[in-house]
Amino acid sequence: MTNNHLQITDEIKHLAYFCSKNNRIDPELYTKFDVKKGLRDLDGKGVLAGLTNISLVEAKKEVNGKLVPCDGRLLYRGINIKTLVDGFIMDNRFGFEETAYLLLFGELPTEKQLADFQRLLASKRTLPKNFVRDVIMKTPTKDIMNALSRSVLTLASYDSNADDLSIENVLCQSLMLISTFPLLAVYAYHSYNYSINEKSLYIHYPEKDLSTAENILRLLRPNKIYSDIEAKVLDLVLILHMEHGGGNNSSFTTHVITSSGSDTYSTISAALSSLKGPKHGGANIKVTEMFNHMKHVIKDYRDEDEVRNYLSELLNRQTFDKQGLIYGMGHAIYSVSDPRADLLKRFVEQLAEDKGRMEEFHLYSLVEKLAPEVIAKERKIYKGVSANVDFYSGFVYSMLDLPKELYTPMFAIARIVGWSAHRIEELINVNKIIRPAYDSVFEYQEYTPLDKRS
Repeated sequence: MTNNHLQITDEIKHLAYFCSKNNRIDPELYTKFDVKKGLRDLDGKGVLAGLTNISLVEAKKEVNGKLVPCDGRLLYRGINIKTLVDGFIMDNRFGFEETAYLLLFGELPTEKQLADFQRLLASKRTLPKNFVRDVIMKTPTKDIMNALSRSVLTLASYDSNADDLSIENVLCQSLMLISTFPLLAVYAYHSYNYSINEKSLYIHYPEKDLSTAENILRLLRPNKIYSDIEAKVLDLVLILHMEHGGGNNSSFTTHVITSSGSDTYSTISAALSSLKGPKHGGANIKVTEMFNHMKHVIKDYRDEDEVRNYLSELLNRQTFDKQGLIYGMGHAIYSVSDPRADLLKRFVEQLAEDKGRMEEFHLYSLVEKLAPEVIAKERKIYKGVSANVDFYSGFVYSMLDLPKELYTPMFAIARIVGWSAHRIEELINVNKIIRPAYDSVFEYQEYTPLDKRS
C-alpha cells in the first residue's frame, strides 16, 4: 500500500462531512435516557459491570454514614501494595515474578513455589526459530505497540492449540506471553532503530537466571550493563503497573473479548490496542514532554512563583500544547493520593541522586506540591487532586535511558499479567457474552428510489 492510497483527498473530505453531519447526537439526550457516558456516573465513578477477586482500587472511606475521599489504596489479591513492596525491599530482592504469581494464582508463593515459577517463566522466555528475523525485522516501525500486537497475533500461528479455551491451555499461553513480552518489545525497538534510524543492531539473548527487570535492561543496552538500583527501580515500576482493577479500559477490553469466546492471542492484541490509546497508556510521555518544555522555559527550578505561573499558563492554554492540562496530575478514582505515585517517589529520589539529576527531581517535587493549589484556584476544583503514577514513571524511564518508543510498551510488559488474570477469571466465572444496550435516537425516514434522490 502506498501513501497515495491513504491521502485525504477532497472526495474523502466531502464524505467525512456526511459522517459528521449524520452521526451527531444531541448531548441532552444522554441525560434524557440516563446514559452513563464512558460507563461512569456524574461524579466519575465507574458503573458496576462485574466482580473481581484480583485487585481493589480504593479512594474513599465511610465517615458518619457518608463516603469521603481518603488516601488511595491498591490491593493485589487482598494485600496492600505498600506492604507487598516493603516485603521485597526488606529482603533486597526483585518482586515482579512473585507479584505475577500472586495475581495469577491468588496467594503468595512459598520459596520453593517461587523458585519453580521463576524457572518456568525462564523456560518460556524464548521465541520460535527465526521469529525475530522473519516477523520483527521484516516490518520495522516506530510504533512498538503496533509491533507488539502484530507479534502476538503472529505467535498464534505457531500454536497448534491456539483456540483451546481450557484453563490449563490459557494459562500456558499467558505464561508464554508474560515471559516473551520483554523480548518482543525490545527487539521491535532495536529493529526500528536499525532499519529506520540507521543505528547499529543489537540482539541479545535473555539470561535465564535474571529477573524480568534485569533482562529488560540487559536486552536493551549494547553493553548489557546495568546497576542494581536501576533494575530494582524498574522492577518496582513494573509491579505498580501490573494491575489496576477490572474496569480500566484495557482490562475491561480483556473481559469483553474473552466473553466472546475468542482466543488468547486475539484478546491480548485487543488489550494492547486499548492500552496504546493516549488516554490510557500514553500519559507518561506527555508528562515527560511537558517537563522538557518546562525546563527550557523556567530559569530557576526552585522558584515557586515562576513554577506556579507556568502551571497557571498550562491550565489557561497559554503554553506547551495548549490543551489546558497539567499532565500527571489527577486520576479517575484517586483524589487525595495515588499509592503507586507515593511508592515510586521514594525510589525516584534515590535514582535521581545516583544519576546526578536531583535538580530535575526538585522540579518534579515542586510541581507535585504546587499543582493542586493552582488547579483548585484556576478550575475551582476542591475535591482533591494529586500526582498519579504517570507523573514519575516517565522521569524514571528517562533516567534509565529508555527511549520514548518503549514507554507504553513497558506498561504492557507489566499489565500483561493483570490481563491474563482477568481473562482466566472471566473464563471461570462468566459464560455469557458482554452486550450492553444502546438506544437508537435517529429520525425515521422513508426509502427513496435511486432515480428519485436529489
